[in-house]
Order: sequence, then structure tokens, then C-alpha cells
Amino acid sequence: MEHGFTAKIKDILFLEFKDKAEEIYNSSQLLQYINKKTRSANKGSKSRSSFANLYAIYVLVENYIEKGFNKNDNYSSFLGATYTTLLERQRRLPFGSKLQNHALNSRMNEEFKTNFPLSEFIPILRNPETNKYWFNENLLKVTVSSFVYNISEAVIKIINEYIDVKMASFESFIKSCEKLKVISETVKNGEQLDEIELFIVGLLSPSTDARLFEIVSYSILKYYYSDQIIYFGFDIDKLEMENLKLYKTGRTNANDGGIDFVMKPLGRFFQVTETLDFKKYFLDIDKIERYPVTFVIKSDEDLPSLEQKIKEDALKLYSITTIVEKYMACIEEIINIPILKLRFRDAITLNYLPKILHEIIIQSKVEFNYEDLGNEEQDDE
Repeated sequence: MEHGFTAKIKDILFLEFKDKAEEIYNSSQLLQYINKKTRSANKGSKSRSSFANLYAIYVLVENYIEKGFNKNDNYSSFLGATYTTLLERQRRLPFGSKLQNHALNSRMNEEFKTNFPLSEFIPILRNPETNKYWFNENLLKVTVSSFVYNISEAVIKIINEYIDVKMASFESFIKSCEKLKVISETVKNGEQLDEIELFIVGLLSPSTDARLFEIVSYSILKYYYSDQIIYFGFDIDKLEMENLKLYKTGRTNANDGGIDFVMKPLGRFFQVTETLDFKKYFLDIDKIERYPVTFVIKSDEDLPSLEQKIKEDALKLYSITTIVEKYMACIEEIINIPILKLRFRDAITLNYLPKILHEIIIQSKVEFNYEDLGNEEQDDE
């Protein structure tokens, strides 16, 4: 696989290994895996970033180098790196503050095996009794022309370069948001407002990073609903009036089994997803005892097609219509990309464009740990 960042990987390898660089790359499953995981580097902030699995590699290889094992052959007697140390290090890396243990424990190995099903090596080795970890040194030593090359330092340099590129891309995205926010607040020129609208609409696409899509969806829906009023109370003569308020309940893509947005006072639940796998939908419904859920789906497909696909796939597995219908009844509403765009334009007519942009900026900085990156890097020196 060749992509924009592949040339940078090969440049780093050339600086390390000169004329053997190409052969080392072609002989290394680990380098080829990293190449695949860094394909989003030159696609801008909207593309999906791959940090969890890369950081699992990074912290273990970094530990390997810090202990001097790239210079000697004593790694086989190493007692292993501790889980807490590795996780803390991951979370000090840019964009890594909320990473969990999944990549270290299984996901990186599973994905590597998917990409290299005939490989005899498992990248991350773990002793579940002691909770100690090692990186498989066989993947760090590449034999070319009967000479063994240790690629550990090159691996760290490649991932560092990927981090730098993604950081620059995200900083550019934030600056663009802030610039457009100023324009939207101070200028009423139709062309410039059109430019801002196109910028946000561009973030609503199937190729957008899942976290960014969730942030933009929340920012739009929050202000779309904010002018809608509900009357409620225990006494018909003493009804209270309250605007609908949408709350974001946690980090994006968190494995918390929870719900992404909650609406007060109606108690509506919203779940953002990019998959059309009905099992994921039904699992979310089961987690909350089949309470009705609104699904925000990162898809351009029309609603009848989406609903039909979910139902048909479910019937293939369950075959019992009544079971499927009970689950389908729990899908309160489906909001796809075209509907999000319509609701965005409705919010614009209510003059919420500056606030939507501001919300995107705030939520993005929180999600990507943007404001604390400088301090974390200084602490790490």
C-alpha cells in the first residue's frame, strides 16, 4: 500500500539504513502495518486518525529502547513493562489522554493478525498473571543479506513524524474554525457566510473522522433543538415552560456502553454510529433495557433504505418477526447526514452559526486534548 505518508516512512528508513532501506521495508511486517495505520496523515483533520494501536507499539518499543535492548541481546530475560506505566505514557502522548487498555490487551494483535494472517509472530506479548508486557523482538529485527537490522529507533521516529503531521493538521483545523467564527460574528456578507456553511457541511461526510463527526453532529443538534419549547407539570393550570437542551454525556467513541447525547427534559437518548451492523444497534438498545434511542448515522443513504437494511439483516439472524419488530420499535428516530444538513441550515436561519462553530472548537479541543498538549510535552522532556 502506497499513500502520502509512505514516502516519509521511507525517507526515515533511508536516513537510518541507507541503501538497505527498501529491502528492510519490504521484509518487515511491522513497518508495513505502521504504513497502513498512518495512511490518514496527509488527508487532513477530517480523516480518521489511528492512535490507539500505534501508541501501543510506541510505548512498548520506547520502553525497549530506554532499557538498552536495541543495543544488546538481553530482552529475553527482561521481566516486562508494567501496565500502569505503559498506559500512563500513552495518555501523555498527543491525542492520547483518554486511551484505554484495548489496544495493549488485544486489538493491536487482532488487527495485525488480520493484516498478516500467515505471520508466525504476535506483536504484543502479555503475561495476564503479572500484567507485564513485551514487544515481540522478532518484529524489531529484520534480516537482509544475512545481516540483522534493529528497526526500533526507526519505528519511534516514524510514529513521532505521524504525530507531528496530525498535530499540524488539527491545529490548522482549529485555526480555520476560529477564523470563520470571527467572520460569522462580525461580517454579514453573504459569500463569507456561505463559505462558513460549506466548511461545516464539509465535515458531515462518510469519510470524516468518527470523533469529529460526533462533535459536529452534537453542535448542530444542540442549537437546532434549543429554540424548541416544551410545557410540562403536574397541574394542568401550572405548566412550566422549558427549552429543549441537548447534553453530551462523555467522550466520543468511548467504550463506556453509554449514550452519546441526552435531551432534557424529554429524556431522549441519542447514539452516534458509523456502522450499519444491526447487532450494534440492538446491543445499544439492550444496554438500556430497550429504552427508545435516536440513532445519528454517518451515512448518506436515505432513511427508508437504512431502516430496511437494518430490518432485513436482523431477520436473517433472528428469523422471528416479533423479536425484530420489538427492537425496531425501540429506534425512535434515525438522523442521517442529509437530515443533519437540513437541521444545520434551520439553525443558521435562527442565527446560531457562530455558536455552532464555537461549540465545535470547544468540543474538539477537549476531545483531542488540544489545550494541554504543550504542558504534557514539556513534562515529558
